[in-house]
Amino acid sequence: MNEIKKTAMITVCGRPNVGKSSLTNALVGEKIAIVSNKPQTTRNRIYGIVNRGDTQYVLLDTPGLHKARSRLGDYMVKVVRESLAEVEAALLLVEPIPHVGEPEKILLERIREEKLPAVLCINKIDTVTRKDDLLAVIAAYNEFYPDFEAIIPISARTGDGLDDLLSQLSRYAQEGPQLFPDGMTTDQPDQQVCAETVREKMLLCLDKEIPHGTAVEVTRFTERDSGIIDLDVTIYCEKASHKGIIIGKQGAMLKKISSLARQDIEKFMGTKVYMEVWVKVKENWRDNVNFMRQQGYDEE
Repeated sequence: MNEIKKTAMITVCGRPNVGKSSLTNALVGEKIAIVSNKPQTTRNRIYGIVNRGDTQYVLLDTPGLHKARSRLGDYMVKVVRESLAEVEAALLLVEPIPHVGEPEKILLERIREEKLPAVLCINKIDTVTRKDDLLAVIAAYNEFYPDFEAIIPISARTGDGLDDLLSQLSRYAQEGPQLFPDGMTTDQPDQQVCAETVREKMLLCLDKEIPHGTAVEVTRFTERDSGIIDLDVTIYCEKASHKGIIIGKQGAMLKKISSLARQDIEKFMGTKVYMEVWVKVKENWRDNVNFMRQQGYDEE
């Protein structure tokens, strides 16, 4: 194994749903960040760790920049802003649309304030049929922000362009010691990965606003001598009517969410998992500072 001699801290930023977590997972080589087709899936900054050659890349996967409508929303926007401080470079991820939107403009202004090298990454190129469409996207962004150090079309889904991207990011590596030990792919504790996996399955299985009004807490995480893990999980929702929907008829929806989550958790943990899940109502928790702090959304 190569000895790590350099590190590169790179912030991955963009509007909701452009594929930031999918890209982080693809580069890391395993699923460390949850993904869904609903906006505001990622709530916290997640570190993805990639060792290549003599370099350790630390990717900061951030929430999508959006207009906050709650204390939780305020916290998520603050996370994005703070993630663009004290890093080596910023990777702005966008969709192949020839228009620079307000979230992109705000992020680019922040990148300019921090005097960061910026790489534009155009994701989802597997959905583009004509090359001219891609050229129009590049032209639109170049016109607004002519200081990109590189513009790299990629597909997080197929892996196209990821080697080119890592090659570009290697330019920002600094001489220094390894920050995370070999084999570590994320800074998240196992309990947090498990809780987020349950939340991902709710985003997958439930409609509209309901999954956005949920928080998940692992209240017990124990390992038996045999290696089997026992999990107790509590899902918090904002309304009694939401609790009924999450549980479903004769518990069918909760069983489906739990089963899908358990499969992913077993894959991540590499062992059998026994999991019990409860649903509790916690009204307006997204504006409850103390509760948010308990859930790890600390505003300090």
